[in-house]
Amino acid sequence: MQREQAKERIILGIDPGTIVLGYGLVKQVGNQFSLISLGVVKMGHLDDQALKLQRIFKKVSALIQEYKPDCMALEAPFYGKNIQVMLKLGRAQGVAMAAGLQFDIPIFEYAPRKIKQSVTGNGNASKEQVAAMLKTLLNFKETPEFLDATDGLAAAVCHAFQQNTVSEGKSYSGWEAFAKENQKRVR
Repeated sequence: MQREQAKERIILGIDPGTIVLGYGLVKQVGNQFSLISLGVVKMGHLDDQALKLQRIFKKVSALIQEYKPDCMALEAPFYGKNIQVMLKLGRAQGVAMAAGLQFDIPIFEYAPRKIKQSVTGNGNASKEQVAAMLKTLLNFKETPEFLDATDGLAAAVCHAFQQNTVSEGKSYSGWEAFAKENQKRVR
């Protein structure tokens, strides 16, 4: 009698930003998680907003081609007082989503508070607390230079914890599904 193999998937987590974008990749086999990679894309040296967006698109596309994730989890922009910052973050998130959608990868969005709650049990946890918990959960010792990397990783871990619960985040199976559900955003 054959034992049913544990479901395996690779999750790419993204913390969008136009100065530093963080990413993390997690392999999930059943209820076990392991770190594949984490890092940042630095764009502070670029003055042109369009060049920053191009760099995000190319880097996220390259990560997808290299690691072949089964899905992508993004931190949704939080509501702030500075509308210009919100617009830039929204563009960064949209470009990262477009990179995933071009490869037909399902995309899930999570609020920052939801990600922190999922990883640490506290929706108001600091970036340092999130990073410390991830180091424990995924058994790695290096502290990344930028906490944006662990924020991207936290989005991936948050999605892994959801155990395929689509209602916790928005899911799109491709560009057509995204466009259909977001008609007002794509006109």
